[in-house]
Amino acid sequence: MSNENESTIAQDPWHSLKQFTPARIALGRAGMSLPTRACLDFQLAHALARDAVNIPLYFTGLEQRLNVRGYQTLTVQTQAENQSVYLQRPDLGRLLSTSATACLQHSAPIPVDAVVVVADGLSSAAIEHHAEPFLGLLLPELQQKGYRLPPLCLVKHGRVAIGDAIAEHYAASLCIVLIGERPGLSSPDSMGIYFTYQARSGISTDADRNCISNIHNNGLSYQQALKKLLFLLNEAEKLQFSGVNLKDETTDAEPNDRLKQANFLLD
Repeated sequence: MSNENESTIAQDPWHSLKQFTPARIALGRAGMSLPTRACLDFQLAHALARDAVNIPLYFTGLEQRLNVRGYQTLTVQTQAENQSVYLQRPDLGRLLSTSATACLQHSAPIPVDAVVVVADGLSSAAIEHHAEPFLGLLLPELQQKGYRLPPLCLVKHGRVAIGDAIAEHYAASLCIVLIGERPGLSSPDSMGIYFTYQARSGISTDADRNCISNIHNNGLSYQQALKKLLFLLNEAEKLQFSGVNLKDETTDAEPNDRLKQANFLLD
């Protein structure tokens, strides 16, 4: 397959705007079709998104890396016994398996303030790339603030609500779930964080949670995500609720910096 000669590609007038977005704009055209490079880039992005969903997370490797950092871990599984079932039965990804429930019941009962759960979700690549470095920032902050934490719960084939059952088991007031988000064609490894105050199985709903999404190399940074999460934790403890009524009031830029930002559409 040969590439089109550059002179045969009609450039799009929006070409200068590509620097402001990862969206597929200003691709140009060759005759009535897209240029070969644009077609191949799309096929690659689609393949990466499919791999993120279908390739299982290597939990053993993640557990070992976290243990090397000095963090205790507990690996459990939901009632979705494999990836195929997990994708077809979202409800089973919200329920702990019998062995997981037994494992939690046999763990030593300790007073706990918060639980941190890591689930593979819909992107194993997201957790593989971002969970460990983010936890390296989050856990010292939680410990410094005096939160009592159980071992990190690593959940195979888990959905967001799986954190509710784990928080209920430990009677924790704060539940933090790191999970791989549904991959897009520009971000196959995006990680999300879901925070719930007083999470309980069968009672908590999506309206009770706060979500910090789009955490990846070209999205929200670990430091930005941590700042938002710590703000939500502090506010939830003061107000004693989380969810749609708890607003993220953090900003990423100082007031003077915002005044200096120009609208590129008016340049």
